[in-house]
Amino acid sequence: MISTETRFQFYGRRKGKSLRRHHSELMEQLLPHLKVRLDEPVSGMAERRWLEVGFGGGEHLAHQAVLHPGVSFIGAEPFVNGVAKLLALLEEKAIANVRIHDADARPLLEALPGASLERIYLLYPDPWPKTRHNKRRFVGPETLAHFHRVLKPGGLFLFASDIGEYVVWTRRHVEESGGFAEEGDPTQPFEDWIRTRYEAKARREGRESSYLRFRRL
Repeated sequence: MISTETRFQFYGRRKGKSLRRHHSELMEQLLPHLKVRLDEPVSGMAERRWLEVGFGGGEHLAHQAVLHPGVSFIGAEPFVNGVAKLLALLEEKAIANVRIHDADARPLLEALPGASLERIYLLYPDPWPKTRHNKRRFVGPETLAHFHRVLKPGGLFLFASDIGEYVVWTRRHVEESGGFAEEGDPTQPFEDWIRTRYEAKARREGRESSYLRFRRL
């Protein structure tokens, strides 16, 4: 296994503005009870498991968790402010089927057992638009190999972006990786969709989104 210290980051900042008092309290008091242990990442969870990589402010993850109480959700997000926002949603809506990995998602993917997930969401990831930064994009040979390993046969990798070049990049890398088949209409949002602040910003700025569905063969 490659040490995380030698890897480049897929994400930017770890923290933004100072947290509000209650958010700080949630980080100190609630997060420790919900953190995924990498040595035992799926213990105590339901048989049906979904993962969202880079959940941002947690709106989509919390929405899906409410709609699917029989599914255990794992959210991976290194941005402290985003984790705090999700914790506030979990508290407000009394959501009990979410666990959190508040760091780089790669060690989590490496620790997850094979064929342990039904679904993986990667929604509006950082596009790293400069050519010299393209290697920081989350979609690549290493992560796609892990996606294929941890998804059950027939499981879904769901990718959304408003950056056309990243959509092309993703299709090409998934095709090259093998083991997936694209399906569905990429102009139509996924089932039970909720528009996040990232998508709302894209709409305001005149960018359309693509919703790619890749079925694990």
